[in-house]
Amino acid sequence: MRDADPDAKLPTPGSGDDLIELLFFAYRDFVGDPDRILAQYGFGRAHHRVLHFVDRYPGLTIAELLDILRITKQSLNRVLKDLIEQGYIAQKTGTNDRRQRLLFCTAAGADLAGDLIRLQSRRVARALTDSEHGGERPLSAESFLFGMIEPDARAAVRRLMARRTRSAA
Repeated sequence: MRDADPDAKLPTPGSGDDLIELLFFAYRDFVGDPDRILAQYGFGRAHHRVLHFVDRYPGLTIAELLDILRITKQSLNRVLKDLIEQGYIAQKTGTNDRRQRLLFCTAAGADLAGDLIRLQSRRVARALTDSEHGGERPLSAESFLFGMIEPDARAAVRRLMARRTRSAA
């Protein structure tokens, strides 16, 4: 959908209904960029989510990934099989518990995940720098998105993200 006048100011959302509608449109475009690239590989959004989290948290267990994605083991196995067979994810046996399967991105997987995150990062950065706020200090994406997470899940998300931050240091 294109605006007739690209310089026209957007209306300020007046209700939660407006924000929900804008969130639907934002999500459509946020995932649309990677969707076009993933389609070239025969992958979909589930592949993207798995690739994203395995890239961000090397050594993630199957159980941790199931908890993060909130999908069935059957769904995850189908997607993982595709990613492993095509050489984007490698699976290793746990060192402490040989029953565990630890997931890692291969170089090709890390490259693909990086390409996808760069696309989405540019979209978020552009949205945060757009001057639709009438000169007001813009809301950070992090605080907005964190506020969208269920309150009882926020501590788990914080712990997971802190884990990545510590491992990157």
